[in-house]
Amino acid sequence: MRNEETTDASRLTEKHCVPCEVGTQPFDLETINGLLPMVPKWKLEDTTKIVRSFRFKNFIESMRFINEVAQLAEAEGHHPDIFVSYSYVRISLTTHNIGGLSENDFIVAAKIDEIFAKTAPKPD
Repeated sequence: MRNEETTDASRLTEKHCVPCEVGTQPFDLETINGLLPMVPKWKLEDTTKIVRSFRFKNFIESMRFINEVAQLAEAEGHHPDIFVSYSYVRISLTTHNIGGLSENDFIVAAKIDEIFAKTAPKPD
Protein backbone atom coordinates (compact mmCIF):
# COMPACT_ATOMS: atom_id res chain seq x y z
CA MET A 1 0.00 0.00 0.00
CA ARG A 2 1.32 3.43 -0.86
CA ASN A 3 1.95 5.80 2.05
CA GLU A 4 -0.66 8.37 0.95
CA GLU A 5 -3.29 5.63 0.88
CA THR A 6 -2.23 4.43 4.31
CA THR A 7 -2.71 7.82 5.95
CA ASP A 8 -5.84 8.95 4.10
CA ALA A 9 -8.56 9.10 6.77
CA SER A 10 -11.18 10.00 4.14
CA ARG A 11 -11.11 6.35 3.10
CA LEU A 12 -12.50 5.59 6.55
CA THR A 13 -14.97 8.47 6.81
CA GLU A 14 -16.63 7.39 3.57
CA LYS A 15 -17.43 3.98 5.05
CA HIS A 16 -20.14 2.90 7.47
CA CYS A 17 -19.97 0.41 10.31
CA VAL A 18 -21.26 -3.09 9.70
CA PRO A 19 -22.15 -5.64 12.39
CA CYS A 20 -19.44 -8.23 12.99
CA GLU A 21 -20.42 -11.78 12.07
CA VAL A 22 -20.34 -14.47 14.74
CA GLY A 23 -16.81 -15.81 14.92
CA THR A 24 -15.18 -12.63 13.60
CA GLN A 25 -11.69 -12.31 14.99
CA PRO A 26 -10.37 -8.97 16.26
CA PHE A 27 -7.67 -7.32 14.17
CA ASP A 28 -4.12 -8.51 14.72
CA LEU A 29 -1.35 -6.07 15.61
CA GLU A 30 -0.11 -5.83 12.02
CA THR A 31 -3.55 -4.78 10.77
CA ILE A 32 -3.99 -2.33 13.65
CA ASN A 33 -0.60 -0.75 12.95
CA GLY A 34 -1.58 -0.38 9.29
CA LEU A 35 -4.73 1.56 10.24
CA LEU A 36 -3.40 3.73 13.09
CA PRO A 37 -1.72 6.23 10.70
CA MET A 38 -5.21 7.03 9.36
CA VAL A 39 -6.21 8.25 12.84
CA PRO A 40 -2.85 9.53 14.13
CA LYS A 41 -4.13 11.20 17.32
CA TRP A 42 -5.62 7.93 18.55
CA LYS A 43 -3.42 5.67 20.67
CA LEU A 44 -3.51 1.91 20.94
CA GLU A 45 -4.22 0.63 24.44
CA ASP A 46 -3.83 -3.04 25.42
CA THR A 47 -4.11 -4.06 21.72
CA THR A 48 -7.90 -4.14 22.27
CA LYS A 49 -8.91 -0.49 22.01
CA ILE A 50 -7.95 2.89 20.67
CA VAL A 51 -8.26 6.02 22.80
CA ARG A 52 -8.07 9.76 22.34
CA SER A 53 -8.43 12.72 24.69
CA PHE A 54 -9.96 16.07 23.81
CA ARG A 55 -9.84 19.47 25.56
CA PHE A 56 -12.49 22.16 25.48
CA LYS A 57 -12.92 25.62 26.99
CA ASN A 58 -15.75 24.54 29.29
CA PHE A 59 -18.33 21.90 30.14
CA ILE A 60 -20.89 23.18 27.62
CA GLU A 61 -18.43 22.78 24.73
CA SER A 62 -17.49 19.31 25.98
CA MET A 63 -21.13 18.26 26.08
CA ARG A 64 -21.89 19.80 22.68
CA PHE A 65 -19.10 17.63 21.24
CA ILE A 66 -20.28 14.53 23.11
CA ASN A 67 -23.84 15.03 21.85
CA GLU A 68 -22.56 15.05 18.27
CA VAL A 69 -20.50 11.94 18.97
CA ALA A 70 -23.63 10.29 20.42
CA GLN A 71 -25.59 11.06 17.25
CA LEU A 72 -22.77 9.58 15.16
CA ALA A 73 -22.64 6.46 17.35
CA GLU A 74 -26.37 5.90 16.98
CA ALA A 75 -26.21 6.40 13.21
CA GLU A 76 -23.30 3.95 12.89
CA GLY A 77 -24.58 1.47 15.47
CA HIS A 78 -21.15 1.49 17.12
CA HIS A 79 -20.89 3.10 20.55
CA PRO A 80 -17.71 4.35 22.23
CA ASP A 81 -16.97 4.49 25.92
CA ILE A 82 -16.92 8.16 26.93
CA PHE A 83 -15.49 9.86 30.02
CA VAL A 84 -16.23 13.55 30.64
CA SER A 85 -14.67 15.80 33.26
CA TYR A 86 -15.63 19.46 32.76
CA SER A 87 -13.42 20.49 29.82
CA TYR A 88 -11.81 17.09 29.25
CA VAL A 89 -13.24 14.21 27.21
CA ARG A 90 -11.68 10.79 26.76
CA ILE A 91 -13.12 8.42 24.18
CA SER A 92 -12.29 4.74 23.94
CA LEU A 93 -13.28 2.54 21.01
CA THR A 94 -13.38 -1.25 20.85
CA THR A 95 -15.69 -3.81 19.31
CA HIS A 96 -17.04 -5.39 22.48
CA ASN A 97 -18.65 -8.46 20.91
CA ILE A 98 -15.33 -9.63 19.40
CA GLY A 99 -13.15 -8.54 22.31
CA GLY A 100 -10.87 -6.26 20.30
CA LEU A 101 -10.57 -3.90 17.38
CA SER A 102 -12.39 -4.04 14.06
CA GLU A 103 -12.65 -1.67 11.13
CA ASN A 104 -15.72 -0.16 12.81
CA ASP A 105 -13.52 1.32 15.54
CA PHE A 106 -11.31 3.09 13.01
CA ILE A 107 -14.31 4.31 10.99
CA VAL A 108 -15.87 5.88 14.08
CA ALA A 109 -12.51 7.31 15.23
CA ALA A 110 -12.02 9.06 11.87
CA LYS A 111 -15.56 10.44 12.00
CA ILE A 112 -15.06 11.65 15.59
CA ASP A 113 -11.92 13.44 14.40
CA GLU A 114 -14.04 15.21 11.77
CA ILE A 115 -16.54 16.30 14.43
CA PHE A 116 -13.74 17.62 16.63
CA ALA A 117 -12.20 19.52 13.73
CA LYS A 118 -15.55 21.32 13.29
CA THR A 119 -16.24 21.91 17.00
CA ALA A 120 -12.75 22.30 18.46
CA PRO A 121 -12.15 25.41 20.52
CA LYS A 122 -10.68 28.22 18.43
CA PRO A 123 -7.82 30.29 19.83
CA ASP A 124 -8.92 33.61 21.31
